[in-house]
Amino acid sequence: MFNLVVLTGRLTADPELRYTANNTPVTSFSIAVSRRYKAGEEAQADFINIVAWRQTAEFVTKYFQKGSMIGIEGSIQTRRYVDKETGKNRTAFEVIANNVQFVEAKRDGAAAAEVPASFSNAAAGDFTAIADGDDDLPF
Repeated sequence: MFNLVVLTGRLTADPELRYTANNTPVTSFSIAVSRRYKAGEEAQADFINIVAWRQTAEFVTKYFQKGSMIGIEGSIQTRRYVDKETGKNRTAFEVIANNVQFVEAKRDGAAAAEVPASFSNAAAGDFTAIADGDDDLPF
């Protein structure tokens, strides 16, 4: 089974950094993603909810604001809840961001050295080094 989402879109509002009861950073935001359309038809967009945790959340809230173009790699997560107004069961779909990156040039004149190109949750310990000359490799 595979659950991978890759999106590029514009933030619909400034992301705000919050903290859980355990002091874990988190931010929720939505992006507008253009949908392909046929010539002569009006352009359409889908608004997709994104959740970023820990260092990814800090990165997003530090470097992105409303209107920023962002690239996101993550996975779809569903959450079930009861609507307080109607009492009906609902399902929310959101993308959990694992990797985010800039997809357009910085506009405010900040030095390029100050801003990393992307951020990923992958830690150095998540990978195993492969020795040169390893004959067991399939390629």
